[in-house]
Amino acid sequence: MRIGVPKEIKNHEYRVGLTPASVAELSAQGHEVWIETQAGAAIGFADENYREAGAQIAKGAGEVFQQAQLIVKVKEPLAVERAKLRAQHTLFTYLHLAPDRPQTEELMASGATCIAYETVTDALGRLPLLAPMSEVAGRMSIQAGAGCLEKARGGRGVLLGGVPGVAPGKVVILGGGVVGSHALAMAVGLGADVTVLDRNVDALRRLDAQYGNRITTLYSTRAALREQVLAADLVIGGVLIPGAAAPKLITADMVRQMKAGAVLVDVAIDQGGCAETSRATTHAEPTYVVDEVVHYCVANMPGAVARTSTQALNNATLPFVIALAQKGTHCALEEDPHLLAGLNVAGGVITCESVAQAHGLVFQPAASVIERLSR
Repeated sequence: MRIGVPKEIKNHEYRVGLTPASVAELSAQGHEVWIETQAGAAIGFADENYREAGAQIAKGAGEVFQQAQLIVKVKEPLAVERAKLRAQHTLFTYLHLAPDRPQTEELMASGATCIAYETVTDALGRLPLLAPMSEVAGRMSIQAGAGCLEKARGGRGVLLGGVPGVAPGKVVILGGGVVGSHALAMAVGLGADVTVLDRNVDALRRLDAQYGNRITTLYSTRAALREQVLAADLVIGGVLIPGAAAPKLITADMVRQMKAGAVLVDVAIDQGGCAETSRATTHAEPTYVVDEVVHYCVANMPGAVARTSTQALNNATLPFVIALAQKGTHCALEEDPHLLAGLNVAGGVITCESVAQAHGLVFQPAASVIERLSR
């Protein structure tokens, strides 16, 4: 199969779909890999590294899309990239379609087969391709939040760990999943006063068993969530409904009543954000202020540590890329129900029910669509 990797063009996005090591694996199995020139240069993967791994170097994204059957990316394709997609393409990347109707409609119009990292599952119902970036984003959320709490950046002037004789900052984490548990590890390590809210009692038990009286775990009711958010110095939004828009747990009224200079890091922003006041920002302009509350809502947080993120992501995605290349897209999807769960758009229709519901569009089961396209 011919596999293409274009350079990411989102603001300050330096990750790359395949590392040279991944390209070497694919090349050794007889596949042809096209890498856009300088696609990984910003994180130390030079064109020469890719050539040595067996890749062809394309002069631009247009050549990548022209040559490739399978397009491997990191972030969702922007409008200029979506215009290059055709029915013969399989796109394998993060999509986050629920809050993004223009992207959804343009992917449908392209006729391409679009598989989203964030809805691929495993045998235990987990999201193995989302997990590595959720781990990175969870850990980053604390260091980003700690920086935003500095007075010069609009924050309250609070040191999360405090010092002897001065109380630590209060961190409230919404969600005890992958993002929340990794944010928690960092916050505890800094010595913050940490409270985690979740509606999954088993998740709370797991965190309590791990950290004991170093943290507070609370079942997330409306009253508990409001009380904790209003008392917080730093709030981490780590909630997720796979494939669907994030629930708006923090209302605009709650933001108005938060402490002046408090910080909200909305890691759920890729799925629309968990606060009514959240809107996506970039690494170039990561924050804005609403009612004296600093909002950090960067939609590609792991891109800031792009080398670590790229390697972690490739560890998870490479087996699926190999399966798609070895078996062909339709066969790979038919044989692996977990990869099939990642199919969001194919043949001009939506195959992910939560995406269809988010936009009020028609849903068709993935298996039946692939069966039709395979004929």
